[in-house]
Amino acid sequence: MAPWINKYDPKKTSEIVGQDKSVALLKRFVENYSKSKKKACIIFGPSGCGKTSAVYAVGNEIGLEVIEVNASDFRNKEEIGKKLGPAIKQMSLFSKGKLILVDEIDGLSGNKDRGGVGEIANLMKESTFPIIMTANDPFEQKLSSIRTKAEMLEFEAIDYANITKKLKEICEKEGIKFGEDDLKTLARRAGGDLRAAINDLQILVTKDNKLDKEAIDELSQRNQIESIPNALIKVFKTTDPNLAKTAFDNVDSDIDELMMWIDENLPKEYTKPDDIARAYEYIGRADVFRGRIRRWQHWRFLAYVSELMTAGVAVAKDEKYKVSVKYGPTTRILKIWKANMKYLKRKAIAEKIAARTHSSTRDVIQSTMPYIQEIFQKNKKEGDRLAAYFELGEEEVEWLVK
Repeated sequence: MAPWINKYDPKKTSEIVGQDKSVALLKRFVENYSKSKKKACIIFGPSGCGKTSAVYAVGNEIGLEVIEVNASDFRNKEEIGKKLGPAIKQMSLFSKGKLILVDEIDGLSGNKDRGGVGEIANLMKESTFPIIMTANDPFEQKLSSIRTKAEMLEFEAIDYANITKKLKEICEKEGIKFGEDDLKTLARRAGGDLRAAINDLQILVTKDNKLDKEAIDELSQRNQIESIPNALIKVFKTTDPNLAKTAFDNVDSDIDELMMWIDENLPKEYTKPDDIARAYEYIGRADVFRGRIRRWQHWRFLAYVSELMTAGVAVAKDEKYKVSVKYGPTTRILKIWKANMKYLKRKAIAEKIAARTHSSTRDVIQSTMPYIQEIFQKNKKEGDRLAAYFELGEEEVEWLVK
């Protein structure tokens, strides 16, 4: 049986799930490539959000042959020149225009691929065809020379409602019997990765063409044998330290994430001030040992971190709380991620301005950027002129206008 991710791979841009605006900007970039100052475009976003599929869909609609190379296969400047150079300089075998796709550009190694990023930047200048690069994280320092010369397009993680809709469409075409709630569960567990959700769906369909509900429940064991909320019950709903110590034994998450889950949900569970104070004292001690691990790499302290944040928190209360609490994920990670993305976008814009004004990126961020933003927000005509001068993409202009 053919993999469904190939069978249902989008052939048109209208079939790309949840990325309408970004796909439209990508298509516009390719169509207007000959007039554009930018000779490449970087599409970035999490796995399974449709980056590569969008490139092929755009190429198919416009009638361009897509030539794909994977950056993780490159090892040095010479290899990049041999593999990417001919694709950029030679005409298509099928007498069509070409679209060069460099997948996983952030897969270039900082040590092994010495000179590789610079070689790609040079080839971008020579290319008569649009170059599209994909990345999960395009804001790494090693990619700065490429980033400043490319359009930046963000693809977001696909929300579970859109994933559910796509899974339902596949089920109907394949004649699969399914429950709506089961599809929603499958979609939620995909974490915004449509490709993973489609693979899971195909695996879980039984011989009699039904979606196996029990298998969906077992699916979480693939990456996380026990969910964090269930593990938290062993910490918050017991005063037995031996039971609490085993809470995270079957949870596949790092210690930092687990500590933030406890920190987020502890005030929801513990309501007595003395219990809260004692519990946070144990968490504070655990954090001290965690700091020593980071500073000195003394991993023997990990046992103390684990016991303090489980058994310590469990015995901090005088008695078990009978109230039922719905534990939720920490919002701190999301806030940190959003703040980092905002900072990195600002830095990418500052790098372009710095190149034009012959100043440092730091000086632009500290002194120039506030005035630039003021101009973009209050004078559209002047903003458009500056956008052209600094070679800013549409998303970068949007960031300055906000």
